Amino acid sequence: MSVLFSVTDDRIIELYNSGQQEVAFNGIVDAYTERLYWHVRRFLCSHEDTNDLLQDIFIKIWAALPNFRGEARLYTWLYRIATNEVLNHLRKQKFKALVSLDSASGILERKIDEDTSFNGDQMQRELHKAIQRLPEKQRIVFSLRYFDEMKYEEISEITDTTVGALKASYHHAYNKIKDDLQKIF
Repeated sequence: MSVLFSVTDDRIIELYNSGQQEVAFNGIVDAYTERLYWHVRRFLCSHEDTNDLLQDIFIKIWAALPNFRGEARLYTWLYRIATNEVLNHLRKQKFKALVSLDSASGILERKIDEDTSFNGDQMQRELHKAIQRLPEKQRIVFSLRYFDEMKYEEISEITDTTVGALKASYHHAYNKIKDDLQKIF
């Protein structure tokens, strides 16, 4: 049985619970690869790093799928796994940066400049650099809200943070980015 590209989250769970784990997982891969790719890419700033980590994320999802209880929606559960894996990856990079006496955000900013597959204009490039300079929580909230257009309630499920705190983080992130971009342009 092949999975249709328009398979819903409910159908994926239904397939999994009926013993068709591989078909369900393929449905997740089909439905979420592109969305998770861009979510991860905004943090890692490199196509190669993103592809590598995305493979690890799908392995983690496959391993964790038997523990999915349906207490959260499937897509917020997937984003939580992806976000946690990104944060773990960034913490390892930050540690490596400390050892090499370079800043982690500086490394990521250089990756934006060096990325041959980045097809945005200078304003978009500077926007992504400004996002990299944000504190971790603000970067996550800004990316999920601005790029993925998630509601604060959905971001709350992913980050386990109150809606009020998320709104404050987004507001601070927005103002920092606006200030950074106004200095440049």
